[in-house]
Amino acid sequence: MKVLISTDIEGVAGVYHPEQTRAGNGEFERARLLMAHEASAAVAGAFDAGATEVWVNDSHGGFRNMPPDLLDARARVIQGKPRYLSMVAGVDEGVDALCMIGYHSRAQGRGILAHTINSFAFAGIALNGVEYGEAGLYGALAGEYGVPVVMGSGDDAFIEENRALFPNAAFVQTKRATGFTSGVSLSPEQARAAIRKGVAEGLAARAACKPLVFTGTQSVTLRTQSPAMADLFCQWPTFERVDGVTLRFTAATVEAAVRMLNCCSAMSSMLR
Repeated sequence: MKVLISTDIEGVAGVYHPEQTRAGNGEFERARLLMAHEASAAVAGAFDAGATEVWVNDSHGGFRNMPPDLLDARARVIQGKPRYLSMVAGVDEGVDALCMIGYHSRAQGRGILAHTINSFAFAGIALNGVEYGEAGLYGALAGEYGVPVVMGSGDDAFIEENRALFPNAAFVQTKRATGFTSGVSLSPEQARAAIRKGVAEGLAARAACKPLVFTGTQSVTLRTQSPAMADLFCQWPTFERVDGVTLRFTAATVEAAVRMLNCCSAMSSMLR
């Protein structure tokens, strides 16, 4: 059994503020250690459940947050960008199950540090008229490779938002959101223990977890954070401008849609 663990930072126990998610300050240095320890707990849970190989995907920001020497030595680590499959790079390597650690709710959601892919550029993303966060988008991308999501951890808003998408997955609540930058968290030790147990339980029940598959052409609606951002993205000739901050494009697959969105995210740095 080969397991992929995709690890973000906003859903990690004890993380509340944007400074904790941005490199170059002391708060981030502490938060990325908390992120690494939760990832290691997930690795341990996977091996508890009988995994023979576990890959950890560093899935936040520049994708090089977790010090590799702090991760469970049995895991292989995917870091650095760009990479075509982004937060689920590795699902094309014969993976049997995907776990999402430290995830968060979508843009405009009520969760802690809620956003979708790029908080500076994107105000919302919908596929065929339904808004999704990163868990839905990347869960569906994994589904195109036949890989089910079996476990997720994050705050209560993340869980509420995604339970219907992954009805048989195990969810671990690391904290409760009381605002965009406030909440009530488990201790790091409690969160790690719960994650280890949750991963093992999710993998034990993986036969009941079906891949999330969005069939057919994807009509993607992207709401941007400003008209200037929409101006920039609509340099792509296949993008349709809907209004001042909204654009639309079509993609043959979820993977193609996500890759286009990540291209837009990279382009947005021109306006910083």
